[in-house]
Amino acid sequence: MSRASMSRPSFPATLKTLALAAGMALCTALPGLAHAAAPPAAAPELVIEDNDFLGPGGSDQQSIIPLVFNPHVRVLGFTVVSGDDWENAESAHLRRFLEIIGRTDIPVADGAVYPLVNTVAALREHERQFGTMPWKGAWGGLGSIEHIPDEQPPVPALKEGMPHMQPIAQNAAQFLIDQVHAHPHQVTIVAAGPLTNLALAIRLDPTFAATAKQLIFMGGMLDTSMMSVTGNADFASDFNMIFDPEAAHIALTAPWASVTVVGSVSNDLMMTRDYLAQVTRRVTPVTQYLGKYYEPLPMWDELTTAIAADPSLVTSSVDAFMDIDMTHGPNYGHAYVWPEQLAPTKQGVRRVHIVRSVDAARFRATFAQEAQGDLPAAAPARH
Repeated sequence: MSRASMSRPSFPATLKTLALAAGMALCTALPGLAHAAAPPAAAPELVIEDNDFLGPGGSDQQSIIPLVFNPHVRVLGFTVVSGDDWENAESAHLRRFLEIIGRTDIPVADGAVYPLVNTVAALREHERQFGTMPWKGAWGGLGSIEHIPDEQPPVPALKEGMPHMQPIAQNAAQFLIDQVHAHPHQVTIVAAGPLTNLALAIRLDPTFAATAKQLIFMGGMLDTSMMSVTGNADFASDFNMIFDPEAAHIALTAPWASVTVVGSVSNDLMMTRDYLAQVTRRVTPVTQYLGKYYEPLPMWDELTTAIAADPSLVTSSVDAFMDIDMTHGPNYGHAYVWPEQLAPTKQGVRRVHIVRSVDAARFRATFAQEAQGDLPAAAPARH
């Protein structure tokens, strides 16, 4: 081929050059066109976490890490409910943790102080009739319920220091309702404590559940009787359901588009000393907090929020119909499941997705990476 023929573009190449030039000229004339042609960035997952934020440290507080440190998640707020501790103390621990990690822009809404029906006196009598409940949360922890007050006491001095951040004026149930209606069918509700706030929202607004995107909750443990004999009785206790069975029943029979149950599967994921050493290998405000307030517990709530942030962590699940036993006997607050052909659907029970297995290695690796990461940027101040 001669140098002259090499220097002369072929006819197709000439057309391609002209087309590119025309396109560049058009984009120059219409500067918005180039931007419009680019694929839009995926919208962040909108999440509200409702929890009984016992602290400092432990599964309840650590559950915010997979949400707050995930760039694909936008946390609309945290709502607080009595359970593992009294609501006012939980709220204070959470707000202090948010100060430590620099995320005081995320609102905290205080919620239900007491279950819908259950009381300290009722649980005390239940133990006398049917045996000791291992974990009683605000009503005695792993100890005795005999001298627990019937009413919420003042917030004690916190080990990590008292927060300056204040909760918002709006109560948790109304905050949940307002946020779901502000973002119809977009908000994932992650519930990792008793379901009292959700039940109140459902009763205040019958459209609340149907207007949310989905519910993912920690609880609904199954076949725990033998687990309590052969393993750790505390870890086999479905405390979130037992503390407020009526609220759990209301939540489970509401018209959610989807309900995911993270129960017994989470017992196999322990925050061990060895794993903590991996997490705290890099010094950050989060890893310092985790190391200082370490609790050797299953990562119940961390797994629940991680699944909300990344559903692909679930490797197997089974669909069933679930409800909570509300009869005042030894199974008060225990979950029960049916296959579809046997389910009492006329009683309002609904299909749920029960997580059976997860990618544990990826969960642990991601959680460690998030805890070791730089502090996330605060969202713009709300006006």
